[in-house]
Amino acid sequence: MHCKTRREFLKQSLALGAAAAFPAAAWPASPLHANDVIELGPAKVKVSRLAMGTGTFGGGRSSNQMRKLGADGVADLWWDGFDNGLFFWDTADAYGSHDAIKTALKKIPREKVTIQTKTTARTADAMKADLDRFRQEMGTDYIDIVLLHSRASARWNELDKGPMDVLSEAKEKKLVRTVGISSHGIGALETAIKSPWLEVILARINPISTRMDASSEDMLKYLARLRAAGKGIIGMKILAEGQMRDRVDEALRFTLTQGAVDAFTIGMESRAELKDMRERITRNSQPA
Repeated sequence: MHCKTRREFLKQSLALGAAAAFPAAAWPASPLHANDVIELGPAKVKVSRLAMGTGTFGGGRSSNQMRKLGADGVADLWWDGFDNGLFFWDTADAYGSHDAIKTALKKIPREKVTIQTKTTARTADAMKADLDRFRQEMGTDYIDIVLLHSRASARWNELDKGPMDVLSEAKEKKLVRTVGISSHGIGALETAIKSPWLEVILARINPISTRMDASSEDMLKYLARLRAAGKGIIGMKILAEGQMRDRVDEALRFTLTQGAVDAFTIGMESRAELKDMRERITRNSQPA
């Protein structure tokens, strides 16, 4: 066996072993659905269990969804989702997907959807400018969930005091409903658990420990601590950033039976893919 082939075989074997180590922790008493309505975090912001993501591979104000579908195509996907009970839209400045929100809101009343976005702002002034720009780009007076994007340092609560204060003030003015971070590091998770400011966290979780802050086993422990602290938890990288696209059922079964997240985001690129995902979520929340 060639070295490269052997390395790939060993990597695949380890991944399969890791996935097998996580049998269903507890099958839900009744089937779960993509369009289940969840009250997220202390603010009890209503979201659908499945968030429709726009940044599977995102950065530099671009993403695969936006490059392939454009604002009109993403909006069309959201319209289809809305018709099937999905009303949680996951965006970010880094994905360049705010324009899709403005387009989608032409057909859907603003109060009927929950919009989440993320900011890379590191100062109070930058945060103020982002909030003004984001709302203008989206065509909305308020944003439901604003997250500090891709925080990894255990000191994010100190380093981001300026943006945090601005977001707290924006909550008081009802420009923002709830706040938190998207986590990209163990230190950030530890701080999130103890932070009274943070209400919602977007955390990476999948059964093969790919593109995550820690191993799957350790992440389940961190998420349990976040839940005990009363934080709203949204899962991301559910399909391991596409590496489990041929093992979707396995990935969903893990997400739906470990009791670790309130909701989760997956980026899709067609109505057919969205329909398939909705059906798989229901199917994989119950034993065969």
